[in-house]
Amino acid sequence: MLFYWIVSYFIGTFLTAWWIGKWKKTDLTKMRSGNLGARNAGAVLGKTAFLLTFLGDALKGVLILYIGFHYHFTIEIIAIGGVLGIVGHMFPLWLQFKGGKGIATFIGVALVINPLLFAIMAVCFVMIIALLRSATLSMLIAFSAYAILCWIIPAFSHLWPLSLAILLILYRHRLDVIESWGKRWWKSTK
Repeated sequence: MLFYWIVSYFIGTFLTAWWIGKWKKTDLTKMRSGNLGARNAGAVLGKTAFLLTFLGDALKGVLILYIGFHYHFTIEIIAIGGVLGIVGHMFPLWLQFKGGKGIATFIGVALVINPLLFAIMAVCFVMIIALLRSATLSMLIAFSAYAILCWIIPAFSHLWPLSLAILLILYRHRLDVIESWGKRWWKSTK
């Protein structure tokens, strides 16, 4: 079990954006946000880089769960493995703990570990984005709903470790939220 968690962290440290940047001879850590995630890769290198990064980062979350299911670990142990994969993505040891923000890896983990709860989160996202017209805010609210449901609905209680990953994701997106709300306020005052 401990070995599984260590392996999960190190799988998480495989940052697709970093490898795509190397392939394109671009250091994404020095471009735009400096973030090694799909959004920054797409902004700097285009839609294909976004898609490849998103898929690569999501699939590593799926791989972590597959390993846990293969060894018949409990859902809580597998969920902790998923969280450690997300932590590895956000804080990779080999890049001085400067990675991505964890969204794609979380989506890979959440989709596989409980498709129903993932679907609820996706519907929440779609409804909120229709109201707020902000992908960042809508995503953060939908993720928060996911975390809350892990704690208040008994059928999802075994997924409680994922709420810890969501707290980290919210923390990593705090400046994006402030910027988004600031822009909305500025437009409303004009």
